[in-house]
Amino acid sequence: MRHAYENSNDIGVFATLTNAYCITAVGGSENFYSVFESELSREVPVIKSSIAGTRLVGRMCVGNKNGLLLPNSTTDQELLHIRNSLPEAVLVQRVDERLSGRFTYSQHCLFIKFYFYDILALGNCIACNDYTALLHPDIDRETEEFICDVLGVEAFRETIAGNALVGSYCKFSSQGGVVHPHTSMQELDELSSLLQVPLAAGTVNRGSDIISAGLIANDWSAFCGLDTTSTELNVIEGILKIRNVANNKSFESTRAAIIDALV
Repeated sequence: MRHAYENSNDIGVFATLTNAYCITAVGGSENFYSVFESELSREVPVIKSSIAGTRLVGRMCVGNKNGLLLPNSTTDQELLHIRNSLPEAVLVQRVDERLSGRFTYSQHCLFIKFYFYDILALGNCIACNDYTALLHPDIDRETEEFICDVLGVEAFRETIAGNALVGSYCKFSSQGGVVHPHTSMQELDELSSLLQVPLAAGTVNRGSDIISAGLIANDWSAFCGLDTTSTELNVIEGILKIRNVANNKSFESTRAAIIDALV
């Protein structure tokens, strides 16, 4: 489903979605929250919150059905609200990490690699599903162990198409995943083998390679920015198995067309 937060198509910056919960930013248009509520509330709780006093909840936290990691700048009030709103089985913990994965916001785009705010943006440094996590290569060893314990995952330090901010350049569920369009076939195979899910190189929001800024997904649903084209949607829906792709050849040619256009 296509969606937007106010004038931004980077919905993955303002929301996060797992198999056990969905967290959206407070403030802004009520329509942003209501779309998630109407689509997801029968399966998972949809929670409105800020994190570290910001609306950028999708970049500030990372989680799965087992747990949720928040930056150490998360306030006690925010932590209590989130804990009380989530299922009891979900562990919620703050984490202290020297990496920031910092970001800056402009009116037209959210690019997550610029260095502006000294805030821990976990969603840029970590990508995960319910079983496996990809980590920024420079994350502390203690933090890696903490991630594995809270999220119940096996973790791997990786880059994607030469980018260390793995959480920014991919989005994967337990069904499949989308990664940076310049990811080589060899790297795709290696990452797919680690994650044990099929992967496809693609884009969102009409050619953006910052996948997680424009796409959130769990095992049965996905939301992407309004600018996402039909071609991009075909790749996303096919690889995430959101709907069955009748003609596999059509899916493969669609994916190839995106990559060719960016080379």
